[in-house]
Amino acid sequence: MSPSRRLTDQYPTLATVAERAGVSRQTVSNALNNPELLREDTLLRVQAVIDELGYTPNRAARQLRTRASHMIGLRFEPADEGTSDALMDRFVHTLVETTAETGHHILLFSGAADDPLDGYDDLLRATAVDAFVITDTYAGTAETELLRRVGAPFVTFGRPWDDPAAPHPWVDVDGARGAALATEHLLGVGHRRIAWLGWEETSRIGEDRRSGWQRTMSGAGLDTAGLGVRTTDNVDAARMEAHRLLEDGTVTGFCCASDTLAIGVLHALHERGLRPGADVGVVGFDDSLGAHVSWPGLTSVRQPLEQVAVEIVELLHAVLSHKVVERPGRMLEPTLVVRRSTVPDAPRPGTGPVSNPGSRG
Repeated sequence: MSPSRRLTDQYPTLATVAERAGVSRQTVSNALNNPELLREDTLLRVQAVIDELGYTPNRAARQLRTRASHMIGLRFEPADEGTSDALMDRFVHTLVETTAETGHHILLFSGAADDPLDGYDDLLRATAVDAFVITDTYAGTAETELLRRVGAPFVTFGRPWDDPAAPHPWVDVDGARGAALATEHLLGVGHRRIAWLGWEETSRIGEDRRSGWQRTMSGAGLDTAGLGVRTTDNVDAARMEAHRLLEDGTVTGFCCASDTLAIGVLHALHERGLRPGADVGVVGFDDSLGAHVSWPGLTSVRQPLEQVAVEIVELLHAVLSHKVVERPGRMLEPTLVVRRSTVPDAPRPGTGPVSNPGSRG
């Protein structure tokens, strides 16, 4: 669309372009869909008029002709109350921006919380989307099995936990590496009794992150007996578990599977009169908004969600173009954002993160 055009302006049509360029409507259509059929000077003249007028082909008409909607479906769930889980906003924002560069748009839809397939069937029957992005592979494989069965293209944010040899393309973040970074950081600033606060054993993602803590502690020759706790992803549940662990008297570090759990630990420290960073070190996971606004600032593992979105769009573009997909499974590395919950002299919230300061003892 022309930068100066407003929604109330009259939109140019294919006929308008043809008249301005002095060519037939078919020539304009060829310029848009079969440019190789035109002489170079004719093609350049038509393209110049298209740019000048800000002409956009009618999407509905194109869909009828090509059976392509140029829409990508994404089921979007609300964040649970009592959690800091709003990190999907970063992912979706970049996904929207990046798909626009390939001529596609994101269609958000919802479904019943107890039915992972709800919403997919209607879109498939209506051919309303060209492909899907799936973000909840940790909950099972019902969606991927459905889409594979009907031949609908899709890419997942999350590895195929139940079928490592699955042929569909996916992008994921190395959660075990993220937890290892968190544990290494706590060890580096002098902590030795570091507890793990994670999710229930049924969570593949939670157990993957836990393994990074376990391996790092074992590699440092440190005993983890009684230090690994599984609970629900809820601030109050984490607060109560933190109180129980702190009764030990020797625990000075907490590595958590989420920022929600870490915020629960911060609440427990406040109630006990303990200072985050000075008395007890706390690291969360996801670098959510909660990590930014919690006092005194929560050190957290940051997932490269923007890069995840870029990689997913690249894979979608290859799949929809019927190209050979290079590296159908892509694992990305997280980073650690250090704040005052582990380093007392780190910048205050809002003044910018610092890199991992390394060992202090």
